[in-house]
Amino acid sequence: MQYQQEELARAVTILTNTIHNCEKMQRKFAEGTSQHTLLKNRIIALNISKALLTNDRTMTFTVEELREALPPVVSIIHKTARAQNKYEEGSSQFKRFEPLIQAMLISKAFIERRIEALSELR
Repeated sequence: MQYQQEELARAVTILTNTIHNCEKMQRKFAEGTSQHTLLKNRIIALNISKALLTNDRTMTFTVEELREALPPVVSIIHKTARAQNKYEEGSSQFKRFEPLIQAMLISKAFIERRIEALSELR
């Protein structure tokens, strides 16, 4: 699937903001707690996503790292969609979740595409 530059730029902005928010939240939890680990894994996955979306060639990832990045991204999609469904479709509360869901769907697609490309090289 092809994405417009505007869509990618919007997704990168959302990823950047989400990474920042996760880093702020992570400081509130003791290292080793499940919340801290969850946020650590999300931050890693979001940074991988951002690198892929910006075509950052300074960062390389193994198939395993990419596979490990998928569950946190899928989790964000699932949790955000669940939160969105608590509101009436079309409402401002419902609509505010849309950009994050879109950014995560784009991230998921980029991660899956890179896994596929690296798997074909083997």
